Amino acid sequence: MQRGLVIVITGHGKGKTTSALGAAFRAVGQGLKVLIIQFLKSSPVYGEITTARRLAPDLEIIQAGRDCVFPAKSSQRFDCHNCDFACHVDPKNPSAQDKDAAASALKLAHEKIASDKYGMVILDEINYAVDYGLISIDDVLNLIQIKPDKLHLILTGRNAPPQLTAAADLVSEILEIKHPFQDGLKSVKGIDY
Repeated sequence: MQRGLVIVITGHGKGKTTSALGAAFRAVGQGLKVLIIQFLKSSPVYGEITTARRLAPDLEIIQAGRDCVFPAKSSQRFDCHNCDFACHVDPKNPSAQDKDAAASALKLAHEKIASDKYGMVILDEINYAVDYGLISIDDVLNLIQIKPDKLHLILTGRNAPPQLTAAADLVSEILEIKHPFQDGLKSVKGIDY
């Protein structure tokens, strides 16, 4: 079997997670077991959650972001497109809950990568977690060091640190040229979630 690659998908354009999901879909088609850990997400509203259930056990997604801001019995719970994503991390002032969730996601990533059960692991939004100070770049570089030789490891999110891009085999930067948010259009079902 060929050596697994470390792939970084970064940049300010839309499509980093979407690109990683495409790689996951392709990998499942080639017989690889794929795990996606979403560092900052916790909502079942994302379409990939439903798709992962259909492709289980070959594709597994674990959301590790902090929980929804609305109580469990609230009709607003996980109605993300109407709440302006209030549970998202404040990059200038992340909460202790955000830091704890990121630390737990990092520990889980370490365990899952070291298990040698997967052909591909995607750490979705991990670059944001580093950029926001929720986890350290040294911890992320350690994940690369412990990965089994055959494992493909994909790391997504804006502002990938130079140390990470230097350690990667392949780096793609997605450039934003035009986005409907600029015209006031909020998230679009099937495109953004």
